[in-house]
Order: sequence, then C-alpha cells, then structure tokens
Amino acid sequence: MAKTASCPSCGAPVTFRSVASVLAVCDYCQSTLVRDGVKLENLGKMAEFLDDRSPLQRGSEGRWKGRHFGLIGRLQLKYEAGLWNEWHLFFDDGKSGWLSEAGGELVISEPVRIPEELPAFDTLVIGESIRLAGQAFQVTNILTAECVAGEGELPFKVGAGYPAPVVDLRDSNGRFATIDYSDATAPGVEPPVRPLVFIGEAVPFGQLAMTNLRDPAAGGKPNVKAKAFQCPQCGAPLSARSAEIISVGCGSCGAVVDTQKDVAKRIATAKSKQKVTPLLELGSSGKLFGEQLEVIGFMQRRMQADDHWYFWREYVLLAPDNSLRWLSEYDGHWNLARVQSKAVAAFGETVKFAGQEYKHFQTYEAFVDFVIGEFPWLVKVDQSARVHDYVAPPLMLSREVTSSEDVWTASEYVATADIELAFGLKTPLPKPIGTFANQPNPGAERHRKFCQYFWRLFFAAWAIHLGLLIFGGGTVLKEDVSYRNDSDEARLSKEFVLPRGAHRLEIAHNAQFSNHWLALHMALVNKDTGEAWQTDREISFYEGIDDGESWSEGAKNDEIVFTELPAGTYFLAEEAELDPAIPSVGGQVRISHAGPRWSSLVLLILFLVAFPVFTWWRQKAFEIARWADSDHPIVSASSDDSDDD
Repeated sequence: MAKTASCPSCGAPVTFRSVASVLAVCDYCQSTLVRDGVKLENLGKMAEFLDDRSPLQRGSEGRWKGRHFGLIGRLQLKYEAGLWNEWHLFFDDGKSGWLSEAGGELVISEPVRIPEELPAFDTLVIGESIRLAGQAFQVTNILTAECVAGEGELPFKVGAGYPAPVVDLRDSNGRFATIDYSDATAPGVEPPVRPLVFIGEAVPFGQLAMTNLRDPAAGGKPNVKAKAFQCPQCGAPLSARSAEIISVGCGSCGAVVDTQKDVAKRIATAKSKQKVTPLLELGSSGKLFGEQLEVIGFMQRRMQADDHWYFWREYVLLAPDNSLRWLSEYDGHWNLARVQSKAVAAFGETVKFAGQEYKHFQTYEAFVDFVIGEFPWLVKVDQSARVHDYVAPPLMLSREVTSSEDVWTASEYVATADIELAFGLKTPLPKPIGTFANQPNPGAERHRKFCQYFWRLFFAAWAIHLGLLIFGGGTVLKEDVSYRNDSDEARLSKEFVLPRGAHRLEIAHNAQFSNHWLALHMALVNKDTGEAWQTDREISFYEGIDDGESWSEGAKNDEIVFTELPAGTYFLAEEAELDPAIPSVGGQVRISHAGPRWSSLVLLILFLVAFPVFTWWRQKAFEIARWADSDHPIVSASSDDSDDD
C-alpha cells in the first residue's frame, strides 16, 4: 500500500509505493529524503541527471515472466569507461528488483539471499568461476562506479558521488548476476556487511512490452541536446550527441577527447602519422539484417604477428533502441558484430555457442591505433585487449579480455555488395583481398551441389543398368548340343532374327564334363548378307582332392558378346575339338540379346566422380588458404616435404 508524506524542504507530497523503499527524491525541489518511520530526513539536493538517450522514464510499465512491474526510481552511475542507468522496479506482488540499462542492453534482476561466503572484492579476477544460489557464473566485469544522480524511490541511502564497487557475472544460459560491494567495502562499517547479490537475465527490449515511455509521440525515443566543444589540441569543432558519449576522436588531428570533463580534455593522440579516412561516413545510416543503423564512431586497430603489423577498421553503429553494433573491415572483408549477453564456455580449441561449434582461429593482442567520432566508452590510443577468435564460417566469436572486463562478441560475415546496398554507396568499396577467417567458402556450396548431382546420377545409372540387365535382355535361341571327336562337320544352329536397334548378342555355352577341355571355332553368320563374325573359345574345367582338400580350376561356362551387328537373319556355325580322352561332350548353347556392359557403367561413374573430386579439391584449397594465417595452419604433405629438404 502506497504511503505519502510531505517533503520537509518544500512541502510537496512524496509517495512511497514500495515498503522496501528507504530513499526518495522530491520531484519538485530535488531534495534527497530518507524515510525514518513516518518522518522524512532531508540529506540535501540530489545532483541533476546527465542527458541520455534512454526511452525509459519513471512511471514506465512492463511485464517480465508474466509479472507486471513499474519503474519507481532510478540511479545513474558512471565509471571510467561509461555511463548506465539502474531502474528500481516495483512488481504487483509487492517485491522489488532492478532493470539495468547499459549500452542498449537490458538486464532484469532481483535480490537473492546467498548462504555461501562470498569472496572479497579485491580478490576477484576476470574469468573466475563463482557459484551463486547453486548456479555457476563467470566473472565478466569488475569496476568501481560512482553515483551521478538519483530520482524517485530507492531501497537504500545514496547520493551523488556515492561509490559502488560491483562485479558482474554471466553464465552460458543468459543468466546475469551482480555482486554489490557498496556497503561491504564502505569504511567504518561495523560489523562487516555482506555484499548484496542480484540474479536475473538479459532481456530484449521488445519482450518487456514497455508502455508509458519517454516522448511517446516519437516511439519512446527522447530528444537530447548535443554538446558542442572545440578540440583541445587543434581547435577543430567537435560534438557529442549525449552524455552517454564518453570519448570523441578528432578527425582533424587524431586527438582522443574525454567528454566527461567540464572542459574537454585530450587523453591521447593517434599513433598513425597518416590520417585514416573511413570508407563509411560518420553520420551515415544503413539497413543491415533488418536493422536501421547509424555510424557514430570509427577506429583503426592493429595487431602484430611475425614482426609485421596488421591494421583493420571498426565502425561503431547505433541502433534505434540505443544498442550498439560493430562493423569491422579488413582487406575488404566485412563483419557485423554484437556483444553477447551469455558467457561462452571454451573447451580447449573449440567453443559451443547457440548450438554451433566454433574452432579456435587465433589469439593476439589488439591495440587502438586511430579514432574518429563518438564512443559510449572511454577510448584511448594504445588501449589493448587480449583477443581470442573462434570461427564457424560465416560466423565468428571473439573474446576480448582486459584486467577489468571479459566480453564475447558474435559476428557474421557480410558481402561487400550488401554493405554498398545498405548504405547506398555511389563509389564501390574495395574488393576483398585474400581469404578471411570466417569468409564463407565459395566452394562449399558448389561441392555440396555437385555431390547431390553425383549421387542422383550414380543411382540413376545403376537403376538403368540393372533395368537393362533384367528387362533389356531376352533369349533368342536355346539349344541342347553334343560335340563328338569322330565328327569333322560343323554344327549349325537354327536360324533367328535380330531386329533393328538390337546390335549386341551374347552367346553362352555350358559344357557337361569334368577334368576335360573343349575348343570351339565359332562363326556368327548373317544369312542375308553372308557376312560372318568369327572367334575361337576354349572351355576347361578340372577338379580333385589333394591331401584331403578339394580344389578346382577353370569353368564349365563361357560367354562372349558380339557387337555392332546389323539387323537380319542369323545362324551360328561351330567346329569343335575335344579332349582325346573323351568321345563326346554334351552341353547347352544360349543366344540372347546382350545387356549393358559393366565396363560402361564403371567408366560413367569414374567420369561423374571427377566433378565432386575437383570441387572438393577447390574447397580444400580455400580452407588451407583460410587457416594459413591462423594459429593452426593446415600443413599439406608437399609442405612437409619442402620443410624436410
């Protein structure tokens, strides 16, 4: 039940909706009021908020996991690298929580009692694993923030300049945790106070179904005043669109300016002697993957490998929901990236993320080299991070680790033509050079298609071949025969007709003997033309038992195929020579339409398989080129031989 009291400074009504609220800021005179029973104590004036682009405001409402909530208070905090909002939530069930808004990412969390002993703030390190409420989390941020301002109802005493040492943690399922050491590290607090723990999850803005946003006529997008100032090094005019912009790079002299100071202060100067011109103009907009994005910042970064420096460019893009994207470019290869809310577990040389396995590509130290435009975090020339890249083309995961932050970024390869179309570029971008880490293998799709074609044609060839063997043949003539040693006359078969289109005949003999031989001189005669096709064949079969084991040699059967025969009436003439040891041999002659040749099928398959073999080789060559510049190059046998020499 809401309770209302009068502000002791101006007399205006101050309402407490949540029983957990300890502090409120008067909407009329900005006095900071602490509730002590029914009395209100005035702690003095609360500082004013810095302008930001947040669409949220006190009074905004939404739903999370089926629970309705309202925003009843806000803290604005800043630290060395940026600025963010913490919104105090009040659920309809009377419980409270927090909605964190940083860099366009929203995280909802609720206070949780943790029975385990928590580590001291100054003992924690990035990447450390900690169990909270039975769940394993990984430390991703360690920072000491400072309260800028507060408004509405808050569950604890706080004021401008109030220090807030906090640790952020994430797990692979998207859960988020914060350990707040504000009271635990406060001087003079006796007995020691346990840190506060909040557990929740990152939530897309659209899932919260927020209503009553700032400036509803503009869809919740507030208007903020740009801050204009001069570069402290060269005097060039500069501007920052809101207080969220912490750094601005001067395009004239390369100085990096800290905008958090009352008077803009130069914090670094670009290392590059030459001015770097972005391929995408600052302030230009484009639509990539269905999102309208504006280019607000540009930096060049560098890394060293084998005593050689490599440079690439990164563009900071602002989405309509105030979230950030990164568009990177190296040698004409482009990637669109976004920071991930989930921690990623790395196991050796592979990581798994969103059901996809990524392979480690390379690890290196990345340095900031040149800066132009606006950045919502503090950028310094020579600022460095340890980067680990993992690839699953066209996707890539990158892990950037510093002493106070562990960030995973997921990116996807974007074709140059798509960048040109998205930003409406009139001048073509430079064409890609070489092979990039997560560049899609152009041979992979080609190889997949050729494999599909091969298997379709392979099974079709087999089906046709077997069909011709089973249904394409047919017996033309079948006769029982007897060959004698005492006869010199040729044996003539009955006449038969070979129709048009049937150019092949198979003549098969089956001899009924054992341990003997039979030699045949055959002539297939075309009665209409007198043309004859002659051949000699020998049939032999031997068998026996040696040392108790049976053996056999040869065969009682023989087949021969006559090809390219014209249509007509034929007969078969045979002269036989028998083993002198036997007076005669019986058997059978069968003349039939010959089926397809097996050799033809083999040759066809060899021809077909050449295509997928070639595309596989092209695909493999691309992968060798891809991994050549990685920490895990693919070494071919020829390379090994060269090294041995």
